[in-house]
Amino acid sequence: MIPSLLPAIRSVLVAWALVGVVPAALADNIAEAQRLLKQGHQAAALEKVEEHLASNPGDARGRFSKGLILVEMGRPADAMTVFSKLIEDYPELPEPYNNLAVLHAQQKQYDKARTALEMAIRIKPNYATAYENLGDIHARLAGQAYEKALQIDPAKKAARLKLSRMREVGSGSLGDAGPGASRLSAAPDAPAAGKADRAPVAAAGDGDEKEVARTIEGWARAWSRKDAKAYFAHYAADFRAPRGMTRKTWEEGRLRPMRKPGRLQVEVEDIRVAFADGKATVRFRQTFSSPALTSTVAKTLVLVRSGGRWLIQEERVG
Repeated sequence: MIPSLLPAIRSVLVAWALVGVVPAALADNIAEAQRLLKQGHQAAALEKVEEHLASNPGDARGRFSKGLILVEMGRPADAMTVFSKLIEDYPELPEPYNNLAVLHAQQKQYDKARTALEMAIRIKPNYATAYENLGDIHARLAGQAYEKALQIDPAKKAARLKLSRMREVGSGSLGDAGPGASRLSAAPDAPAAGKADRAPVAAAGDGDEKEVARTIEGWARAWSRKDAKAYFAHYAADFRAPRGMTRKTWEEGRLRPMRKPGRLQVEVEDIRVAFADGKATVRFRQTFSSPALTSTVAKTLVLVRSGGRWLIQEERVG
């Protein structure tokens, strides 16, 4: 077996420093929690964070710190819950995706880890930590594939050679990196104050229909102005690309017309919204115009509520 890559991945859990403006007493609790954690007093650190969150339950920094402490305490399931909820409330932040990926990797859920890291990189294209972790995940998946090939056909010399090279990589700096390795990313900007303190979502009604319609119109405007970041931000992390495509392939297909010179215009008309099982199914007529193509099609999008926003989970023509 290839030496485990997980210690290297585990070592890059992001330490999220305090930034922005918060009440001094609350900031003191988080700073004290970080100090206690460094000294190995995990239970006391968790108590300080809980004290902070009791007064400010929506604070993302406190919640992020709680997730890190839970990891140190050997409570990965609880930490995953914290990071998953942070992703729901703050889908624009890449760090929770990175840390959730680390926890998936610890459980050998490499496909889930890869998906989370790809999402982190899509949000923050210069996120070096996520790229390094993604490399570790790809290496682990490659090693498993070579091992499987040799189980099926032990005579495959090329697979054995590649596996040997993977073992060499695993026995070097990557495999030797322990929990103390210093590969932490820079602290991200703080989310807007009070963003997570949202009221519960009301039952679907006229207000929700208008909100969903505005989401579709905003999606079309972002596409029209070739704003790829804003356009892809309308899609959920678990978006299922059509026709069995990978998300990467699908995104490249959408990016091609955005990169070409000339005007691009996307118009949506006759928007109809239906709610069922917590999802919104939206049907409308889409007109796409570019120097190379003009088409009008019936379009159906399925949206889910995440972090106080409607995000696209499925997309199909018809």
